[in-house]
Amino acid sequence: MRFVKMTGLGNDYVYVDGFSQQVRNPSALAVRVANRNFGIGSDGLILVLPAEEGVEAHARMRMFNADGSEGAMCGNGIRCLCKMVHDHRLGPDPDANPLRVQTPAGVMTLDYKLDEHGKVQTVRVDMGPPIVEPEEVPVDPELLVATDQPQTFKLNAPGTTERFNATFVGIGNPNAVIYRDHVGEDNRDQLLAWGKALEHHEAFPKRMNIHFVEVVSEDTVRVVHWERGSGPTLACGTGASAVCVAGVLTSKTGRTITAKLPGGDLQLHWAESMKTHGGHVFMTGPATEVFTGEWPD
Repeated sequence: MRFVKMTGLGNDYVYVDGFSQQVRNPSALAVRVANRNFGIGSDGLILVLPAEEGVEAHARMRMFNADGSEGAMCGNGIRCLCKMVHDHRLGPDPDANPLRVQTPAGVMTLDYKLDEHGKVQTVRVDMGPPIVEPEEVPVDPELLVATDQPQTFKLNAPGTTERFNATFVGIGNPNAVIYRDHVGEDNRDQLLAWGKALEHHEAFPKRMNIHFVEVVSEDTVRVVHWERGSGPTLACGTGASAVCVAGVLTSKTGRTITAKLPGGDLQLHWAESMKTHGGHVFMTGPATEVFTGEWPD
C-alpha cells in the first residue's frame, strides 16, 4: 500500500489514495500505522476517496484516529487532504480552487494558495456554522451545572477534585473549551492529564475534545489540546475553530484570532451573521508533506 505522510502544524496523518487503492479494514490499519514505535507514526489515518454518487464534491475524506475510531472532521487533516489532491493529481479536477470535500460533517469548501513550485502551501477551510446548543454538540446538560455564561457549564474531572467551567461548541467534532490563567510548557502535563480524564465524562455521549485556553489579548490565545481518540496533539483545527466561537460567546476574544498551538499558529474568523457567509467559521493554516512510502499490508 502506497502512502503519504503529511502534517498540519504537527497534527500528522498517514494518507492513502483511495481513488486507486482499497483499504479493507481502515480502523485496524489506523491503529497499526499510527503507532510511533512500531508503525509509521501519526495521529491517525486519512483515506482520500471519490465523492459518493450525487454529492457535489471533488473528493471524500474518511478520518480514523490513532485508536481506530472514526472522526467526523479534522481541520488540519482536511488542509493536508487538499494538498494531497492537488499535488498528487487525484480525482476528476485536482486544480479546482475552491476544492469541495465530502466529510461525515458535510461538504467543506477549501481555498488554497500555491508556493513558488506550484505546490499547495496554505489552505483556508470553510468549517461551516458552529453548533452551540448543548444537546446537539452533544452534551447532556442534566449531568452538569449551568453557569451564567452561554453554553458554559461547571463539571468535575472524573477521578479528581478539580472543577472546571467548560464552554461547549460543536464544529465537526464535539469540543469543550476551558479557560485558564496560564497555558504553557510548565503546566502542559497537568492540563493533558485533566483532558484525558474529561474526555470520557458521563455527560459526553460521544466523548469530547478538550482544549485549555489562555487569553493573551483580544485577538490572540494559547491552546493545549487533548483530542478524543488520539490524546495530546500539537494542533487541532476543529478545536481552534471552537476556541474562536467560545471566545465570542463568553466575550473573551473577538471574531478574528490567532490561535498559538504547540505546533504553530492558526488564523480563525467567525463570520458575524447570515449575511456574511451564514455565520461560518474560517480556518487558515499550512499543509506540509513529510515523506512517501509503502506499507506492507
